[in-house]
Amino acid sequence: MGYYVRVEPDVKIYVEDVNPECSKTILFIHGWPANHKLFEYQFDQLPKMGYRCIGIDIRGFGNSDKPWRGYSYDRLADDVRKVVETLKLQNFTLGGHSVGGAISIRYMARHNGYGVSKLALFAAAAPSFTKRPDFPYGLTKEDVSKIIEETYNDRPKMLQGFGDMFFFQHITGAFSDWFFQLGLQAAGYSTGKLAEALRDESLFSDLGKICVPTLILHGVHDKVCPFQLAIAQKEGIKNSKLVPFENSGHGLFWEERDKFNMELTKFIG
Repeated sequence: MGYYVRVEPDVKIYVEDVNPECSKTILFIHGWPANHKLFEYQFDQLPKMGYRCIGIDIRGFGNSDKPWRGYSYDRLADDVRKVVETLKLQNFTLGGHSVGGAISIRYMARHNGYGVSKLALFAAAAPSFTKRPDFPYGLTKEDVSKIIEETYNDRPKMLQGFGDMFFFQHITGAFSDWFFQLGLQAAGYSTGKLAEALRDESLFSDLGKICVPTLILHGVHDKVCPFQLAIAQKEGIKNSKLVPFENSGHGLFWEERDKFNMELTKFIG
């Protein structure tokens, strides 16, 4: 079931709600530059196990409205809050991949984890997506600026190159094409502006504000968000558990989907 939630007077967010009659709820926040369809292999299986799976398309991506503004972590966390309030979600698991993980962490800190009973981070872009003087992990700011420049000059080429970084395991040409199309569904300016947030924002102070049980799933071969980010999350979030994915890059929810689904459902219960 798909529908729209109004998060601002002129902005609507697309929501995919699978198995809504079930009480065990997972709200998925996708990563850059895709949309909720990234979690196809979870939405295929988890409802069979009795879970309600809700996927939102971040503003500017997928089927959501594509406003010119509003791509800061604060605004995107506020969008999530509007969805949670509109759907009257309580005691749900919030799960975020890559920048979706960053938005989920900001939601926990900014909105005091409103409605969330457990947090799951998948290859999250936190506490910082880019290297900083006191944090030597992640991409350089120059690397990300180059990606932004390529977004505005030849977005299909940029998406193709990013897709090549995304997976550790071999993917078929057909799967690569599918993944590429997810990125094309975004607006070019949304893709660029969210990449600017990834480059410039950080979540060091947010980690200590998380008070719910947290599961950290991260591929050891991740070239987008290196595994050291997961270690920093584990150190910064009390009551957190880190599970390494030995045969995955950034796309662990597909590369080791059976293990991913098992770890997630075991954590939620």
